[in-house]
Amino acid sequence: MRAVVVREFGGPEGMEVVDLATPSPANGQVLVEVEATGVGGVDVVIRRGDLAAYGFREGHVLGSEVAGTVTAVGDGVDTSWVGRRVWAHTGLGGGYVEHAVAAAEEVVALPAGLSAADAVALGSAGVVAHFGLAHARFAPGESVLVRGASGSLGIMTVQLAAQGGAGAVAVTTSSAERGDRLRALGATHVLDRSGAGHDSPAGYDVIIDVVAGEDLPSFFDRLEPNGRMVVVGAVGGEPPDPFGSRIVELFQRSLSFATFSANTVPESSKRAVRTAQFAAVTRGELSALVHERLPLEKAELAHRKMDAGEVFGRIVLFP
Repeated sequence: MRAVVVREFGGPEGMEVVDLATPSPANGQVLVEVEATGVGGVDVVIRRGDLAAYGFREGHVLGSEVAGTVTAVGDGVDTSWVGRRVWAHTGLGGGYVEHAVAAAEEVVALPAGLSAADAVALGSAGVVAHFGLAHARFAPGESVLVRGASGSLGIMTVQLAAQGGAGAVAVTTSSAERGDRLRALGATHVLDRSGAGHDSPAGYDVIIDVVAGEDLPSFFDRLEPNGRMVVVGAVGGEPPDPFGSRIVELFQRSLSFATFSANTVPESSKRAVRTAQFAAVTRGELSALVHERLPLEKAELAHRKMDAGEVFGRIVLFP
């Protein structure tokens, strides 16, 4: 089967389409014939080599979520999964392929009417947005800033915060056109990437940060007393070291800083949220934004678009 690997860490040119043996599902796994693969921010971070210290090596197969049809199951898995269309989490790799394996507990059946592209635009992003807001103890009436709102994770956070009764939903983004699209999804204030804007609220109760990077500490100043910042992504790279001094300087405002990973949420809880969100998309209550559909062999182009900040929503690869 065809697969996309990181031949050399760095730019998109270090990616390569190769032929690999089609995997067989091990105990507790399913094999999925892939219809669509989501291109996520974590794929970009891995490809750059930023996570090499955590065990990622050159030759790594990118991709963490796919949608398609189960064609085989391993020992211990109910055979009724065979033939069903599903969304599946492949971990932090193994998704840019024609046939993917995934743990059965990380597979969710797709409802009729939900496309494979919409499933991978929503599957991971919706769960992180949902539990990220919960991790920030977001409550109705509070003001929320979504930093880096134009990707699939930011878009889902905007929608869920607005539907959850936020008093204001501000976003940082790179253009007025993107701002208009985010307003249509529930944003009330549109700011530039630095957080500046003519109608910028004075402060926020909650900041959900998809970006991290060098500018992260400057956003502590935008939190209200007792405000909470939760970092759910790091597409902008690591924050400066050290940056905790900024929080200490603002000690008397009782600010909170946290990170959030969906890895800390039980699989049963994530499955319940995904199932509900997939159904909400089919009813038109949530929007899964697909920026572009590209063939698998164009994965390098997808990453160039990601690096250039051209993507609104999610690019989806098709084998």
